[in-house]
Amino acid sequence: MTAQPSLANAIAILGDGGVIAYPTEAVWGLGCDPFDEAAVRRLLAIKRREVEKGLILIAARPSQFDGLADWDALPPERREAVLQSWPGPHTWIVPATARVPSWITGAHSGVALRVSAHPLVAALCEAYGGPLVSTSANPAGAPPPKRLRDLDPGLRAALDAVIEGEVGDLDRPTPIRDARSGAELRL
Repeated sequence: MTAQPSLANAIAILGDGGVIAYPTEAVWGLGCDPFDEAAVRRLLAIKRREVEKGLILIAARPSQFDGLADWDALPPERREAVLQSWPGPHTWIVPATARVPSWITGAHSGVALRVSAHPLVAALCEAYGGPLVSTSANPAGAPPPKRLRDLDPGLRAALDAVIEGEVGDLDRPTPIRDARSGAELRL
């Protein structure tokens, strides 16, 4: 594992199919390139999470989701509600295009998206040039860590890099809402 890599090193690790940990709005997250199936499957194995659950994609700006979200499938007022909530700690399930891999959507027809206001997350996505996978950095069923020192040692040992920084001030992971209805799916 690379200790305290620079942003450029982290981007190179991601480009080589690596899995990293980084701070998010509320907890430590795991990330990789969403279009690299081997990287995503490795992330899922590290986390011990089933692919059927699906994964969140994060970005620095909404345009990084171009070609992934079927915005036309949403009524204009719902699309506007989603876009007005970003950047910020709001994850939305939006209709997915055929370009979104099944290892991201899992058993769902939508894709979970968030444009992050966390400066490190936004810098990672901007430097990478597209969205990244974002899931909490904990084994499935364990509480998500709010501090770097609370990362599960076995999970941490399996990572390619840890990007040090501070989590945001949310007290729990971002809420997830359905973009079609606005209904909260995870509080």
